[in-house]
Formats: sequence, C-alpha cells, structure tokens
Amino acid sequence: MLLLLGFFFTQNGSMSKLYQNAYYSGSATQLSQLPDDEGYEVAFAGRSNAGKSSAINTITGIGALARTSKTPGRTQMINFFRLDEERALIDLPGYGYAKVPEKMKQKWQFTLAKYLETRQSLRGLMLMMDIRHPLKDFDMQMLSWANQAELPVHILLTKADKLKNSAARHTQLQVEKALKEASLAASVQLFSSLKKNGRDKAIEKLDHWFEVETLNSTE
Repeated sequence: MLLLLGFFFTQNGSMSKLYQNAYYSGSATQLSQLPDDEGYEVAFAGRSNAGKSSAINTITGIGALARTSKTPGRTQMINFFRLDEERALIDLPGYGYAKVPEKMKQKWQFTLAKYLETRQSLRGLMLMMDIRHPLKDFDMQMLSWANQAELPVHILLTKADKLKNSAARHTQLQVEKALKEASLAASVQLFSSLKKNGRDKAIEKLDHWFEVETLNSTE
C-alpha cells in the first residue's frame, strides 16, 4: 500500500521529488548573463512583500531556498533554482521598491519586459499578488507584457489566510472579473504559504508547464 501511495504522489506531482530537489544555481543582473535559452523555465514575479519567496519555498518544501534572493546584492537579480538538467524556477526581482532610484526602476522594467517577451524556454509566469492589494499598476503591466508575448500567466492570490474564506473567494471573483474587463488572460487561485492552502493546485499548473507527465512516462 505504501509503495502504491508513493507511486501515486509521484505521478500526481504533489509529492514529486522534482520540486524537492530544487537548488540555487546562479543569478543574472542582465539578459546577457542568462544561461542558454533551452529547456523549461517558469518565472515567479510579484511586488515586494507579496509572498513570492514564501511561495517558492512552500512549493518546493525547502524552507530556506528563496532566501538566497534576499541576501545583500541579490535583490535586483534574476535568480535560478534548478529542478533538474532541463527545468528551473526563476525568481524575478520583486518590483515596487520605494527606495530604488527611478533610473534603476526603468532599467529593470526594460529587462523584465525583454525577458518575458524573448525568452524561448519560458513556459509560464506565476504572478504573486497579496490578496489584500491585488492588481496594482505594475501587476497590470506584467500581465500586459506576458499577454503580448503570448505567455501563460497563473496568479497566486497570496496570504489568503489573512481573509475569511468568503472574503477571499469574493476577492478572487473580483480579480477574475477585472481581468476579463481588461481583456487580460490569466488563471487565478487562492494561496497561503502559512497554511499550505493552494499548494497542490499551484504544483498542478507547474507540472503542466514543465510537462511532468511526459517526464514520468519516460522514467
């Protein structure tokens, strides 16, 4: 029975070692420093303090993994967390820094836009939004860039535990309505790193983008 359960969880992706094996593999401050444009990448983006690092840690089950991007000198870098030889999670710089000079903000906006629009190995964008403050101006800009690049977007409404279930669900419906009215394509879910709620659903989306079913079928 235990062997069967282990097989099921691996196939389902929820307990797949693919994510548990994640490790920091490097950083880039500009597009020319990125690794070869091949394989599968999924980028994580969001405003500062939207819970991006916590989401990455929750999904991988590695509590200190994304802290690398918070160490001095790395907050403005694109950080790579490799899952295997072909697949990687990409931790993009948190946007919305109040203390960053305007010139630097513009530079990073340009870099992020080019990354989203030109990176051929990028299969999807996980966009974090604090459920209490969704769809801010730069969130909308990220969605616009991704849509222009025909890049699939999945929104995690983070810190969902801060609201009652009914209020959280209402916010999700309002976000979906606003996206439809703005003609912006994205799927939306509730997510709580504290409670681990929404983890399996987020992994299902990652599995799809990473073609985990194909990976399992060849093992």
